[in-house]
Amino acid sequence: MSAATTTAARPGVLTLCLLHVRFQFLETVRVPIAVIGNLVFPALAMFFFVVPQDAVAGDPLQSTVAVASLSLFAVCSACLFSYGVGVAEDRQQPFDPFVRALPAGPLPRMVGRIVNGMIFSLFGVVPVVLIGWLFTAAAPSAIQLLVGVVTLVVVAVPFTLLGLAVGYSLPAKAALPVVQVILFPLAFAGGLFLPPFLFPAWLDTVSELTPTRAARDVLVQTLTGEPAYAYAWVVLIGWAAVFAALAVAAYRRDEGRRFR
Repeated sequence: MSAATTTAARPGVLTLCLLHVRFQFLETVRVPIAVIGNLVFPALAMFFFVVPQDAVAGDPLQSTVAVASLSLFAVCSACLFSYGVGVAEDRQQPFDPFVRALPAGPLPRMVGRIVNGMIFSLFGVVPVVLIGWLFTAAAPSAIQLLVGVVTLVVVAVPFTLLGLAVGYSLPAKAALPVVQVILFPLAFAGGLFLPPFLFPAWLDTVSELTPTRAARDVLVQTLTGEPAYAYAWVVLIGWAAVFAALAVAAYRRDEGRRFR
């Protein structure tokens, strides 16, 4: 294929990606509860478990850590439900085999799914940040907040890949409880609901090996300057590699079963 042909083909791929982003966004917002659910739970957790505690809400450091932890929970929840349950539900639709068999390949649809997952993940962060700003002493600078958002997108990668692995491995009825079983233990073990300094020594050691704890500490470092533990990025990258391998294997296995 000549360079001219390749260059001419690029706008077509970009156009298809944008169409899938738009289509999947509209598909999601037409079911408001799918958006509202992701907004409400982290915000309620912030409002009922952080704001009433003067020792936390009145301390700039602790309140910022709480905002970071619950923002990460919102992102993890959105990633696992959007990709895990969402992909599993899509696979059951009669239209899905047709779309996957189109000559455009999996890239435009995958890009649309990932971009929308990031959009709705960040939607879930907005009420947590607003509550932290209005009702607590959390006051990161504008630069810290901007870098924090970028960090959230980066640390969401392992959870995106994990969601895709679940979604392409299981039917929707099984994906929902599996996502719940994965999400809440990871959130607790990662210190998203209870600060890790309250953990016993053995649980703190286990916690540092989880992707949620690594992501939490990296995000807290971005927003407060408190250093993350030494190998947090190693843990994040390691889990991302494992989940990527699982997602690719699940996708290929599903394609082999349905399109052989």
